[in-house]
Amino acid sequence: MDERQVLTLFAALSQETRLRVVRTLVVAGPEGMAAGTIARKMGVSPSNISFHLKELERSGLIARRRVSRSIVYNANYDALSGLVTFLMHDCCAGHPRVPGVSEAEQACRGAETSEADRDA
Repeated sequence: MDERQVLTLFAALSQETRLRVVRTLVVAGPEGMAAGTIARKMGVSPSNISFHLKELERSGLIARRRVSRSIVYNANYDALSGLVTFLMHDCCAGHPRVPGVSEAEQACRGAETSEADRDA
């Protein structure tokens, strides 16, 4: 991941609702959450959440898919892992109290895997 990609991700996350949406979708796991459910959870109107979801999808932090009549959104764990890796690569590598890059990546991927295992 290069600096320009990271700046795009940070720009998308630099708004309170969008940050809350990403955190909610990370917890929701790979099955994701319908747009209407996200709007209710965030306490915003459908048009407002639509704007924020579009920005998050454009950045690559989330993805969407159609399920019947609903649009379901889920976190893009690869993008989130890439962001964590970028942040940890130079500034924290080797510090005894901060996990290394590989541990951070494994933690992100472990959350994705444990969610999939739970659904199985």
